[in-house]
Amino acid sequence: MKKALVHDWYYINGGAEKVIHSFNSIWDDFDHFAIVDFLNEKDRDFILKGKKANTSFIQNLPTSKSNHRKFLQLFPYAIEQFELSEYDLILSSSASVAKGVITHQNQLHICYCHSPMRYAWDLYHQYLKESNFGYIKRMYAKKVLHSIRTWDIINTNRVDVFVANSHYIKGRIKKIYNREAEVIYPPVDVQKFTLEKNKEDYYFTASRMVPYKKIELIVRAFNKLPKKRLIVAGVGPDLKKIKAIAKQNIEFLGFIEDQMLKKYMAKAKAFVFAAEEDFGIVPVEAQACGTPVIAFKKGGTRETVLDMKTGLLFNHQTENSIIEAVNKFDTLEFNYDEVRENSLRFSKERFEKEVEEFVKIEFEKFKTRR
Repeated sequence: MKKALVHDWYYINGGAEKVIHSFNSIWDDFDHFAIVDFLNEKDRDFILKGKKANTSFIQNLPTSKSNHRKFLQLFPYAIEQFELSEYDLILSSSASVAKGVITHQNQLHICYCHSPMRYAWDLYHQYLKESNFGYIKRMYAKKVLHSIRTWDIINTNRVDVFVANSHYIKGRIKKIYNREAEVIYPPVDVQKFTLEKNKEDYYFTASRMVPYKKIELIVRAFNKLPKKRLIVAGVGPDLKKIKAIAKQNIEFLGFIEDQMLKKYMAKAKAFVFAAEEDFGIVPVEAQACGTPVIAFKKGGTRETVLDMKTGLLFNHQTENSIIEAVNKFDTLEFNYDEVRENSLRFSKERFEKEVEEFVKIEFEKFKTRR
């Protein structure tokens, strides 16, 4: 069985790239394809086991390394140029355009869908609002995203089987594509984290400082909780703005290495998470330390955090909702062993076993239909 693995793009080692790492741990003979590949050597060794991806013409366009997303209007054309006709199995890892590769009837195409492309669908209006485009650019962006949505629906038929990374995303696949999907939760390397029962008196959050992560909202809530200490880790374009509004009970660490991140996460009395994520790896990592999670009750955290057992879920992305949750949290007691035990449901080993079995079953079914 000759296999191709198609990913949207390679430039960071994020959650989707950890999925790629596990795919490569299951099968070591993939040929790799992506719109661009700008990984450094350390990340390449981890994600692709040292291999390089076959890339599109966007790889060589000026400034694509610093901002490949500005060529969004070219992504559909670029992904369709990959010649994959010789492969028996195409496995796409898609939150954007990877599922749009062209395949034929003698190939099995399984898409592991992190999400239908959010900037074209559910985050469309938010994306336009936060872009601060002038009138002409705004109208052009609307036209591009309209075309992207049309193409995104059309290429859905190129996928034989969808796999969703959560039941939340399974619902979005049904809503947007009218397709069913199997759910296989993504891999979390929970064994990298150790149980810590000696908690200290602070709350912790960590994220890239971008609007949808809602770090500013968390900071504004803790501004109204002056007796409660919040420690914030992470960098990003909104960091300066968020630091400017923070009061004295809030400390910013900026970028920290993994070992320090684990230390702060493990010692925290709770990890605070206000984003609406498709799955959300970091809240699972916090639970792997025995640290309860205070999280927004929407998206993947509804599936990874057990309300009142391994954390506390709040209903609205508002300051008052976070404040109420934090105050309620302080009246509760949590069993740290149970918190860690819950995280093991999402282990890397479990993911790799489930994926390998699923692909084998689907390929056997596919062979009988040919």
